[in-house]
Amino acid sequence: MMLDNQPRGTICIEDLEIGMVRYLQKQITDRDIELFAEVSTDRNPVHLDEAYAQDTIFQGRIAHGMLTAGLISAVIGEQLPGHGTVYLGQTLKFMAPVRPGDTVYAEVKVIAIDHAKRRVTLETHCAVGDTVVLKGEALVLAPSRKFD
Repeated sequence: MMLDNQPRGTICIEDLEIGMVRYLQKQITDRDIELFAEVSTDRNPVHLDEAYAQDTIFQGRIAHGMLTAGLISAVIGEQLPGHGTVYLGQTLKFMAPVRPGDTVYAEVKVIAIDHAKRRVTLETHCAVGDTVVLKGEALVLAPSRKFD
């Protein structure tokens, strides 16, 4: 189940402001992990095999880090700036594991706007409860009314 705080669509660069925030929440299911393994071809047993994962530093199965990072992409592509946004770059630092059943809160915040180049810098993070599991920064090319 996914909960968005804002309708999906587009916020053009002319309407963006420093400090704007959008987010979503999604519970990570076994099916999500299995589908991500299939699509990405990353079948590392730490994601898929509980017996194997019990003997790792995680002491149990975890979701793919890039599955969690994909939630950041969803906020950027659907909400802030939204449809028409072009991803230029993303840094990621993985802080803690996400486990099957965890609800991930993914948030994006505008921290810089370069109107001349249509570039927007976004602070990005994901959390499970009070634990930040991923943080980073994204650079995107925002849609503009001038280029429609």
